[in-house]
Amino acid sequence: MELDVLSIAAHRDDTELTCGGTVIKMAEAGYKVGALDLTAGESGTRGSAALREKEAARAAKVMGLAHRENLYFPDAGLEHAREYKMKIAQKIRDLRPRTVILPYWEGRHPDHYTAGQIGYEACFLAGLAKLPLEGRPHRPHKIIYATFYVPALRPTFVVDITAQFDKKLKAILCYASQFSSRKDMQNLFPARADLRERVGSLARHYGLMVGVRYGESFVTREVAAVDDIVKMPVKSI
Repeated sequence: MELDVLSIAAHRDDTELTCGGTVIKMAEAGYKVGALDLTAGESGTRGSAALREKEAARAAKVMGLAHRENLYFPDAGLEHAREYKMKIAQKIRDLRPRTVILPYWEGRHPDHYTAGQIGYEACFLAGLAKLPLEGRPHRPHKIIYATFYVPALRPTFVVDITAQFDKKLKAILCYASQFSSRKDMQNLFPARADLRERVGSLARHYGLMVGVRYGESFVTREVAAVDDIVKMPVKSI
């Protein structure tokens, strides 16, 4: 299978939270979209690996993913191991995505930023012809970083997910094990009733930046090229 877009994330539900609206939007546009989860969530405070596997499968259907799989690296144990990078690189060759979405390379959770770092290096390694990997060398044309977990960061661009916002929420709600009714846990595990407001407030923040209701933010390391300065979106004043 060759994908147009591949989201690589540390945990099941990270794709849904950080770039779920964009993933849904691309799938609705007819692109083949996939998700590669690096860990099973076995070390998480809530739920279990087996339960989260079922939740991830349900969320994949909601988002319209053409492919989803897990590499079963240790949860809360991602590190800069060559073994991990090579396994991700093999998946890059197998799936041959044109665009890869990674977690931003800094953040609170070590698994999140480590996934972004080793994901980038794996994309580079996948293009080296002499490495002991199966298949033809391949590097994504574009690597973008989802910044949902780093709200203070100024994005390079924002994707309008207004039409996809409700479906994004539906995908997140597939992870029932991750919601809490206990007030003392709401910082990390919001109550189900509060989810729309919590996710919506950030999406609304990014949407306001580009004049839409809901948005998802991304950064790139490289500068974008513009061919037509007359048709550039988003008003300056």
